[in-house]
Amino acid sequence: MSIKARKAAGGHDTPALPLEEARARILAAVDPLTDIETVNLHQALHRVLAEPVAAAIDVPAHTNSAMDGYALRGTDVAEPGTALKLVGESFAGRPYQGLVGPGECVRIMTGAVVPEGSDTVIMQEQTARDGDQVRFEKPAKPGANVRPAGEDLARGDTALHPGRWLTPADLGVLASVGVPEVRVKRNPKVAFFSTGDELKPVGETLAPGQIHDSNRYTLFGMLSELGVEIEDLGIVPDQREALDEALQKASRCDAVLSTGGASVGDADYVVEALEKLGNVGFWQVAMKPGRPLAFGKINQAWFFGLPGNPVSAMVTFLQLVRPALVTLAGARPMLPLQMLLPVTDAIRKRPGRREFQRGRLVAADQGQAVSPFGHQGSGVLRSMSEADCLINLGPDVGDVAAGETVVVEPFAQPVWNGA
Repeated sequence: MSIKARKAAGGHDTPALPLEEARARILAAVDPLTDIETVNLHQALHRVLAEPVAAAIDVPAHTNSAMDGYALRGTDVAEPGTALKLVGESFAGRPYQGLVGPGECVRIMTGAVVPEGSDTVIMQEQTARDGDQVRFEKPAKPGANVRPAGEDLARGDTALHPGRWLTPADLGVLASVGVPEVRVKRNPKVAFFSTGDELKPVGETLAPGQIHDSNRYTLFGMLSELGVEIEDLGIVPDQREALDEALQKASRCDAVLSTGGASVGDADYVVEALEKLGNVGFWQVAMKPGRPLAFGKINQAWFFGLPGNPVSAMVTFLQLVRPALVTLAGARPMLPLQMLLPVTDAIRKRPGRREFQRGRLVAADQGQAVSPFGHQGSGVLRSMSEADCLINLGPDVGDVAAGETVVVEPFAQPVWNGA
């Protein structure tokens, strides 16, 4: 049945997909990009590693001291009060060149090479020095305060595996093994636009019935956090020809996101255009907010038609679009991190579909709790700004009394699954 016929039938001839099934279908359909490029470490942050990186050297490269103190033979200080002769110094970058013999010690600094013949470092706070004599207040624990060569990574070990989204710490690891550049997956290119005759750009005067386009700015922010390449195509009016043209232009990218026009209203043309120019995977998800979400493909680009209501657009992006883009980038998306917390106030909900309400994490007498945001309307964008989590209420959940436990998904959580 065509989209037009579905609209005439009220748009309900095809049951809405459960959220989990919709996510599974999307992730099964989306193939990771295969293009690879070489970048230096300064350009590698938040890129997806395409090939394994092996350590060409031991890290650390030499056995070194974990603190400032004295290097010695551990068996030489078996009793408290033992004194040894000071024969030299070992600094980071300037090691002691001799051999530490019985009854001898070497002044050593953190990170400096542990001299040959010694196997233990005693911190300077546990010593007293008189000329070239050093007295040790406590007996030594052989091997104490010594970091062996290769403790972090041994030569030949895999430092990082393919599919890893590179973090600041990863750049440090790569530098530590002497890697100046890495092979990474090409960044996905994502085009996005808003639809609606009522939308006006920020900065322009609003006529009666018009609103500023906020969705493009929230999408810009969420896409920027993923590090993908983005192309903002602006506002597209509710006209079939204009929408067709925008979709054709956007389909040169790897993914296309639109907001608005995916419902069953007379002026909602997004799904019709998708059916004409590409193919429709599905267009309804059994969730609130966010039921009218269209997924399909135009040419080689994956298409996501998000709802026009600001909260709905953000929630569907977090639940369905973001994991798809992580997969497209060549990494593994993390499943949403969930916590079970008591709710501070009662929640009203009818069973039947999954519902996401906005909340804030708060301190409680016995740990944390979650407080629902007062106004849960899908057009109240401020609720997403003031919230820091989503309260995930399953299809079987009805009204929730204050103090009952609910599933909570914090906004701040891992998105990329480390490989």
